[in-house]
Amino acid sequence: MQLAKRIYCLRTENGLSREKLAEILGVSKQAVQKWESGKSTPGMDKLIKLSQQFRVSLDSLICDTNVRIAENEQKPDAVTPDYASIANWEAYSKNLSLEIEQSTDEGLDVERFRDVFRAVEKMDDGPEKDQMANVLFGIIGSAKMKNDYPYVEPSDIQNIRLCRKEHLYKGKKPSGSVLEEKIRGAWYGRMGGCLLGKTVECMTTDELIPMLTETGNYPMKRYIRRSDITDEMLKKYRFNLKWSCYADKVKCAPADDDTNYTVLAQTVIEKYGKDFKPDNVGSTWLAMQPKDAYCTAERVAYRNLVNGFRPPNTAIYKNPYREWIGAQIRADYYGYINPGNPQLAAEMAWRDASISHIKNGIYGAMFVAAMLACAAVSSDVKEVILCGLGEIPQQSRLHQRVSEVLGRFESGERCDKVMAYVHQLFNEYSSHGWCHTISNAMIVTAALLYGGGDYGKSICLAVQTGFDTDCNGATVGSIVGMMYGISRIGREWTAPLGDRLDTHIFGHENVKTEDLIKKTLEHISK
Repeated sequence: MQLAKRIYCLRTENGLSREKLAEILGVSKQAVQKWESGKSTPGMDKLIKLSQQFRVSLDSLICDTNVRIAENEQKPDAVTPDYASIANWEAYSKNLSLEIEQSTDEGLDVERFRDVFRAVEKMDDGPEKDQMANVLFGIIGSAKMKNDYPYVEPSDIQNIRLCRKEHLYKGKKPSGSVLEEKIRGAWYGRMGGCLLGKTVECMTTDELIPMLTETGNYPMKRYIRRSDITDEMLKKYRFNLKWSCYADKVKCAPADDDTNYTVLAQTVIEKYGKDFKPDNVGSTWLAMQPKDAYCTAERVAYRNLVNGFRPPNTAIYKNPYREWIGAQIRADYYGYINPGNPQLAAEMAWRDASISHIKNGIYGAMFVAAMLACAAVSSDVKEVILCGLGEIPQQSRLHQRVSEVLGRFESGERCDKVMAYVHQLFNEYSSHGWCHTISNAMIVTAALLYGGGDYGKSICLAVQTGFDTDCNGATVGSIVGMMYGISRIGREWTAPLGDRLDTHIFGHENVKTEDLIKKTLEHISK
């Protein structure tokens, strides 16, 4: 059918006169008559209007396929997400085994449901699985504590303080060049420890130790270099060494969540001051980084923030990672800006941690922040650790395990035995054990004690033990750097870092380290 006849048929089928169609299209009656007689052809703008008026595609109008545009929108109750494409960290139904493990750790009486949680997790992704996961989340929410559970672990700051045994240490607050050297040591110490561990992050010790031995770097004493890695090694190990971050390949301190969060905390203080609220941290997260910059508990909290939850509910709602290491790696800056004041440092860390963590997840952040505040005024590792423990509940799992490490050290037990004890308690091949706050806090504590104030030895002990290597290297490096200042960090550790830091933070993608140090000193003085 010719275009002319097609226009005529559509007009008459729709009961329109030439005059009416002309009026609708904004043309004369004669123009429509010429189109239908084939004496002229509508321009493209008029063809589009004709297709819209008669609800036919341009192909149908011009090429005569005689097919009307279908109303193919789904009804609202039929619209569903592609469940398989939802990231694991954001899908509660994909992490039910972690949930039952975490709930058991907390002392909830849920053991009889373990097989149900595992069975639902194995279901095909879809609405039915999500519905079942919602039911299980309700079971967790209404579960009672076991009568014989020995720990007391509140998440609110008032009760945390009631449950602690504060360790008071009155050191002289540094000032001037001494303070500046300590802050510089903390920043560079954190970046160096992070880089050391970043190369082998997620590599388990069954491969880590043989790889280090093969490169002549076990016990560790230096950065791992790309030049250490042969083609044969690339094939030998399951861990993908080809794409690791190596000290001899970076141009500055590389972007990593362990340093992103330190810069984010500085941003929070700069914008909201030292009286910032948990909500301020949440709004900063949404504004300053893409979603993919966040992992585990932080990704869940980000999801919850977007969906309208507010702290502390952002930490509670469908969050199986709520005692993992994330908050512990975010706390350093609150220690930096509170030299000699571990209580205030711990409180700030609590405000930050409470948007994504509960209980021991929060305590890890408070422990680290308080240690750093004490490290600014003390060069005694034991005092620093005791100050950290003094800000968390004495009857918590974290306090117990860190105290065990301290006790084993004081009894003369060898470092390798203590690290083996951590491996005995926590399974590095399980994500829950590998990424938990407590396992990694024990490693941090042991590395500080057995490192004896030596920066290189301390971060190497933290990394070669496995588990969350970049996090532990960064935290240990930060504390030792604060205790002794930049002068005790060798050039071999700082040289690859240059004078800049890459981040994933909008507007701060590549920052000068000296600017970070200067801003930190400003925040201390306010």
